[in-house]
Amino acid sequence: MRELGPEFFAWCDEPERLDALGATLSSLIAPGALIRAQTDEDFEAGSVDEALAIARARFGGQTSARVSFRMMLRGSRRALIDIWCHSEERERQVPHGPLTLNPWGKQDFLSSDFDLAWGRGPRSIQVEAVVASQLILDDLEDLLVRFCAPDASGRIPTGACTHGVHWHAPVDMCATYNAKAEEIGRDLALSWVHLHDKDSVSRIAGMSLQALRARVEAAPRGALVTMKGKSKHSRSLSRETVLKALAAPPSALLDALGASAAPDDAWRAAAPRATAIVDLTRQIAETGEGPPTWPVCTSTHGHIHFVKKHPPFHVRRLASGGVVLATHPYCSLWPLWANALSALGLMS
Repeated sequence: MRELGPEFFAWCDEPERLDALGATLSSLIAPGALIRAQTDEDFEAGSVDEALAIARARFGGQTSARVSFRMMLRGSRRALIDIWCHSEERERQVPHGPLTLNPWGKQDFLSSDFDLAWGRGPRSIQVEAVVASQLILDDLEDLLVRFCAPDASGRIPTGACTHGVHWHAPVDMCATYNAKAEEIGRDLALSWVHLHDKDSVSRIAGMSLQALRARVEAAPRGALVTMKGKSKHSRSLSRETVLKALAAPPSALLDALGASAAPDDAWRAAAPRATAIVDLTRQIAETGEGPPTWPVCTSTHGHIHFVKKHPPFHVRRLASGGVVLATHPYCSLWPLWANALSALGLMS
C-alpha cells in the first residue's frame, strides 16, 4: 500500500473555484502530460482548456471536479498529483476544503531516501536530518505557493498543508499561506475559532479577519483552548491572547515570528555541512561531474527524533505581498507561534 504524501488545502469563493483550478493546473502541469478529469464520469484531456471545459460542464450541486496529472517539481523531477475542486453544496455536507491537492505517494514528494554527495568527513544523523529537511521544505513551500498563488489574481486568500488528511487549526499545520502578510493574525484567529467553536476550518477559512475577530470577542472572558505544547505557557491559548495579537501591529507579529524561527544550537551546528552537501549534490545532478553519491535513508528513529526535537521553521515573505510559514511535515507551527507570542508578552 502506498503511503500518502502531505495534503494541501486552499480556500476560494465558489464562483472562482474552477478559474483557480485552471490557473493552478497551468502552473503545475509537466510539459506534454495528459490530464485525467473526473466528475460524474472519467475523461482523458490533452490540454488544460479541455480539462476545464469538461469540469465546467458538470461541476456544481453534489458533483465535484478532480484532475490527476504529472506535475513539475524543482530539478526537473515529476510527481503524480490529484487536485479536487468541491462545490459549496458538497462542502456543506462533507467539508474537505474548496480546493485540495495531494501527491499520490511519499516516494514522489516526501521521500526519505536520497542520493547525497558526502564529500569528506564521517556521516552524521544530525546532518542527514538537516539535509532532508532542507530538501523537503524547499519542495513543500514551492508547491504551496504555486497551488495558492499560481497567478496575480489573489483569488485564494489563505491555504495550508499538513502531513495528515484534514484541514485543522492553521497553527497545528506544517505550513500556511496568506495572500496578505498584514493578515497573518488570521492563522491565529482561525485556529482559535475552530478549536473553541468546533467549526470546520474549510467552512470558515474565507471569513474576513474582522469577522473572525468578532467571533473571538463573542467568547466568554478567560476562555481557553487546549494546545499541544511542551512548555507550560504553550499548553493553552486564551481569548485575550488572540485579541491582543490581533490588536498588535502586523509588522511586530511578523518580526516576532521571524525571530522565533531562528534555528537552535543543534540545528546551527549541523547546517553548514548540510548546506555544502545539498549544494554539491545539486551541482552533480546538473553537470554530471563530481564525487560519487551515496544512498541515505532519513526515516530512521534517530533522524525523525532529531527533526521533532529541533523543528526547523521558515517565515517567507513573498514578492506578491503574501507570507508563508512552514516547518517539516512531521512537526507543527504551534511552537513558532507560542514563542513569538511569548516574546511579545502576549501569552496570558
